[in-house]
Order: sequence, then structure tokens, then C-alpha cells
Amino acid sequence: MRGALKARFYYDRDIQLDLIRSETVAIIGYGNQGQAHALNLRDSGVDVVIGLHPGSPSRAKAAAEGFQVLPTPEAVERATCAIMCTPDEIMAEIYEGQVGPFLAPGNTLLFAHGFNIHFGLIAPPDQVDVALVSPKGSGASLRKRYEERSGLAALVAAGDDSSDRAFHLALSYAGALGCGRVGILQTTFKEETETDLFGEQAVLCGGMPELLKQGFHTLVEAGYQPEVAYFECVIEAKLILDLIVERGFAGMREAISNTAEWGGYLAAERVVGHASRNAMRDILHEVQNGHFAKAWLQESRTRGQRMARFRDEEKRLALESTGVELSHALEKGRDSGS
Repeated sequence: MRGALKARFYYDRDIQLDLIRSETVAIIGYGNQGQAHALNLRDSGVDVVIGLHPGSPSRAKAAAEGFQVLPTPEAVERATCAIMCTPDEIMAEIYEGQVGPFLAPGNTLLFAHGFNIHFGLIAPPDQVDVALVSPKGSGASLRKRYEERSGLAALVAAGDDSSDRAFHLALSYAGALGCGRVGILQTTFKEETETDLFGEQAVLCGGMPELLKQGFHTLVEAGYQPEVAYFECVIEAKLILDLIVERGFAGMREAISNTAEWGGYLAAERVVGHASRNAMRDILHEVQNGHFAKAWLQESRTRGQRMARFRDEEKRLALESTGVELSHALEKGRDSGS
């Protein structure tokens, strides 16, 4: 029997969509998240303007999609609600010069990620409400789900000094993104930031990709075909993750063979055991104490030199070239109908 959820979820029936429709929203940044936010809000009947610096390459794209594009300070002055959708590492600089000085008392300042608020890089004035609206997925997924009359789940939080209206306005904003169709979870800036950073590093963008790469290299080093290794360790990973999301871990086990299930039980802790758990605890501690944030900001100040090396090394992996070639071969087969 399933236990009751401890968290509070909100759905479309709980949301006053007219709250955000009564605002003019300035979206600062028009990248992955900013574009999806703008399109979904507009389709939900919200008045939207885009704030970009004059040399931004995104200006033409936003204008082509029918938005009024203004210099960031003008967009903030025009709006009653602004959301920061710029990269974490440059957000504080943009806020200090182009956003903060142009906020009016009673405005609401939203964030798609809590990084800059939680680590004290941005300190909005007391007379401005601060809240968080964080869809749990990419901008492309947020837009695609909206167009399919579905949505992404989202996290929403109000800052410590915010009025009660700030939370409900953020909830309304999330509803206009389509998130209320699935579920909106109340959280805090601290919880969203620390769990997001930990999940990215230890599981989603760090641990899991490395596990796939190491599995691939183990098979190839033992003499197996790279294409077969890629199928087994990368392509099938999506199938298993889809089963877990759809059916849970026990449901995934029911959908695979008994051989796979038994082997999985025996191998699990040999691959991801105490050492991995201890590493995860260390990663979480570095997120909580701000060590990671400081290191990332220092890396950005050096123009991302180490990250450029990481990117170059990954592009040259045998796994990467195998994946590209395999994708082309499978696409050719689909095109030929064979």
C-alpha cells in the first residue's frame, strides 16, 4: 500500500492564472529556458517582453518569433515581473548592471534556478518580492510538453522576505508554463539549489554518463565490437530509465528477463558500492558549503579553460564517434524502410 506524499503539490485547479495574466513579464535571456518560458507564457495569454543586451545573437530569433525585444534595463522598467533566465555564472553581473537598478517597489523578481540567491551573489531590495519557478527539465522538453497539452513538473518557492502574493504569483507563472497539468511542488531556494547541483553532478551529468562510458570501454578493451558495446551500455540505458520512470524500480524488474534481474542484483553494489556512496556524500557536502559554487565561478572567470579541455576530450572519445556512426546507420535504415 502506498504511503501518503509528504510534499505539497499544486495543480491547475489550485492556480489563479489571472494573477500572471495581469502582469507584464520581462524574460531576461532567450536561451534554452528563456525561449520556452516566453512561448508558453504568451500562449497562455500573458503579456511578455524580452530583455537582451544590444549585441545578443538571440535578439533576431526572439524578434522573428514575434516578441518585442528591448535592452534589458528597458524591459525591466516596462515589466511588473521579471525572470532571470541567464546562465548562472554571468547572472549576478547582468543583475547588478541591467536589472537591479531598474526594479520598482512592488515588482516581483523570479529565478529559474536558485544558485545566485542561495549563494548570496544577488541581493534584491526589500521592496521587491523574490520567488523561484524551476521546471524540472530542459527548455525544449518544457515547450514540447506544453504543445502536447501536457507539461513538466516544477518546483516553486518564495524568498524569505516575500509577501504571500509572491508565492501565488510564482504558482500562477508555473501554471502558465503548463506545469500545473502535471504537478508543482513547493520547496525553498536552498533545497532546489542544493538538490539540483547534487543530482546533476553525482547522478545525471556526472555519475551516469561516466558509468555508461566505463561500461563501453570495458567491453571494447575485451575485444567486442564497439557498435555492440554501444547498444548494450548506452542505447539500452534509455529503455531501462524509461521503464523506471513509467513503472518504478520494481516494475522495471518485472519487465526484464529473470536473468537480467538476477544479474543486476548481484552486480549492483560491486559497481556502485560504499566508495560511490562516500563520494556522493563528499559531493553533497561541497555543494552545501559553497565549495562547488566558488570553484565554478573561478572557472568561469578564467573563461572556462578546464571545461574547454573536458569538452575537447569527450568529443574525441571512441564512444562518441561510435555513437555518431551508429546513429547515421540506424537513420539510413529508417529512411530506406528496411
